[in-house]
Amino acid sequence: MTRQEKFERHKKIRELLHKHGKEILSSRSFILSHGFIQHGDMSVYEHSINVADRALRINRFLHVKCKERELVRGALLHDYFLYDWHKDGKDKGNVHPKLHGFFHPGTALKNASRDFVLTPREKDIIKKHMWPLTIVPPLCREAWVVTLADKYCSTMETLGLHKAKIKVKYIDIPEQD
Repeated sequence: MTRQEKFERHKKIRELLHKHGKEILSSRSFILSHGFIQHGDMSVYEHSINVADRALRINRFLHVKCKERELVRGALLHDYFLYDWHKDGKDKGNVHPKLHGFFHPGTALKNASRDFVLTPREKDIIKKHMWPLTIVPPLCREAWVVTLADKYCSTMETLGLHKAKIKVKYIDIPEQD
C-alpha cells in the first residue's frame, strides 16, 4: 500500500468519525474529558477517539459488517464516566476507586443515557466493553469490536507505545448549571 493510499484510508476513517460522532465530539462534557487522564499520558478524550478510530479499522479489516454509526458512537462513549479515576476516591464520581475497571462501564452508561439518545447496540457497547470484567459478554458485533479496540488501545497507551498528542493538565471541572 502506497503512502497516498494510507493517507486516503486514514482520511476516510476520520471523516466517518466526524460524520457519526459529531454530536458527541462537540458536547461540553465530552470536550471536558480532555482534563482526565486515562492511561499513561493519554486523556479520556483522546483515548475514546483512538478506540473509535481503531474500531472502524478493525471492522473494515475483518469485514465484520458493523453498523458504523453505532460503532463510532458507542466507542466514543465507552469511557464517558466523567471523573478522574486516578484521584482514589477524592473525585465524587468515583464511587469505587479501587474497582474502577469493574464499575466505570455502568457509570459511563448512566452518563451517556442522560446526555444522549442511545440505541440498544450503543448501550451494549458501553456496558460490556470491559468484558470479561463485566461478566456478561457483549451481545452484538459492534460491542465485540469496541471491546477488542479498547484492549488494543489501552495496552498500547499503558506500555507507552501510543503517546498523547495533546498534553493534559489535571483540571477541576466546574459544576454544570
